[in-house]
Amino acid sequence: MRSPDLARSVDLPRSFLAWALAHGVQRSLIQRGARKGDLISRMVMDPALRRDPFPAYEELRARGPISANDLISASVDHAVCNEVLRSDAFGTAGGQGELPRPLRWLHHKVIDPDTLGPVDPPSMLAVDPPLHTRYRRQVARAFTARRVGRMGERVAQVAGDLLDELAGLDEFDLVDRYASQLPVTVIADLLGVPEDDRGRLLALGNEAAVTLDPGLSWREFRRAETALRELHTWFRGHVERLRADPGDDLISQLVLLDGEDRLDPVELHQVGLLVLAAGFETTVNLIGNAVALLDEHPEQLRWLQANPDGWANAVDEVLRHQSPVQLTLRIALRETEVAGRRFEPGHGILLHLGGANRDPAVFADPAAFDVTRADADQHLAFSAGVHFCLGASLARLEAAVALRSLYERHPGLRVAGRPERRGTRVLRGFERLPVSTAGALYN
Repeated sequence: MRSPDLARSVDLPRSFLAWALAHGVQRSLIQRGARKGDLISRMVMDPALRRDPFPAYEELRARGPISANDLISASVDHAVCNEVLRSDAFGTAGGQGELPRPLRWLHHKVIDPDTLGPVDPPSMLAVDPPLHTRYRRQVARAFTARRVGRMGERVAQVAGDLLDELAGLDEFDLVDRYASQLPVTVIADLLGVPEDDRGRLLALGNEAAVTLDPGLSWREFRRAETALRELHTWFRGHVERLRADPGDDLISQLVLLDGEDRLDPVELHQVGLLVLAAGFETTVNLIGNAVALLDEHPEQLRWLQANPDGWANAVDEVLRHQSPVQLTLRIALRETEVAGRRFEPGHGILLHLGGANRDPAVFADPAAFDVTRADADQHLAFSAGVHFCLGASLARLEAAVALRSLYERHPGLRVAGRPERRGTRVLRGFERLPVSTAGALYN
C-alpha cells in the first residue's frame, strides 16, 4: 500500500516536467514515427512487437548493419553492437543522452533525488568513466570469482528451501514462488537486507523496472516514480541501520568507505539500489525464459537430465535465444565511424541485443534453441566493454543451480495454463508462468 504522506509530498509540476523531458517529448516523437510506419519507432511502441520482437529484428537486419530514422540509429548486427559497446567513442552521456545538452541539464536539475531511477546518474548504468570506474571498483569486490564460487552452496540451499515450501503443490506460478524468490534472497543476503523486507522490495523493484523503457506514458511514469520514492525511503533507513550496526555485506562496506572513496548519499542510493534491482531482475527473467523454452523442447530437457554438466551451457543458450535484456542505448561522445557510417557527438544508437544474439554471421541456425550449442557464450546478453554486467557470473550460477534443482525435484514439470509476458520493452521475461508438477515424465 502506498504511503499517503509520500503521495502528498510529490511536487506534481516538477514531476511532470521531469517526465516531459525524459519521456513525454520522446514518446510523442516515437508515436508519430510509429504511425508513419517507421520500424525503429514501432519496435519501441507496438505491443505486438514487444511480445515477439524477433521478426522485426530480422526485418531490421535485412536493411544492413545500421539503420536510422530522423531521431536515432539502430542495429541488430552482432559486430556493430559489440564494437559500440566496447568503444570509448560511445557512452551513456550521463543519462538521457539522447536529449540536447541544455534539456539534459534541465532534467538533472528538476528531477527529485528521491525518484532517481536506474537510468539516472549517478547510477552506474548512466555514467561513463572515470566516474563509472570509481563506482564499479567499489562494487566489484562483492562479485569476485572466488566470492561467487563460494556462493554456490548458499544458492543450492535457497533453491532447496523454496522447493520444500512447494512440496505437495500440483500447480504454482513459477515466477512468483520460485524464479523471483531465489535471486531476491541471494542478493538480499549480499546487501544485508532483512528477510521481512524482501517481498516488498521485490514488488517495488518490479514496478520501478519499467523506467528502463523509453517513452513512458505519464501514468506509467507516475506509478514507477511512486515505487522509486518508496525504494529510496527504505534504502535511507537501511543505510542508517547498517551505519549503526554494520555487517559484512556490500552496503555496509560502501557505507564505511572513507576519504576519496567515500560515496555521498545520492551516490550511495543509486549504486546500492541498482545492485539490488539488477541482482534479481535479470535472473528472474532468465529462469522463467529457460523453463518456457525447455517446455517447448522436451528432447533438450531430457538431454540435460541425462547430462547435468550441460546446465551451464544451457543457461548461456537461454541468454542468447531469449535475452533478459533486449535493448540498450549508447550515445556518440565524439565524432566517430562504425560500419562505414559517421556518428556526430550526441547521436544515439539503439543496440538490440536480442537481435544481435541471433545474428547468422555468428550463430549457425540462430533461431533454433540448442542447449549443446558450442558458441552459445558469444552472446551479448550481459553487454560488453566497461558496462559489462558485474553480476553476470552470479546470474549464471543462480540460473544453473535453480534449473537443475527444479528439474531434479520435478522431472515432469510442465507449463500449465497461459503464461503472461511482461509488458516491458527492455526487459524480456514472464509476469506469470503457471506450471504443473503432476504430469508424467516427458516421452
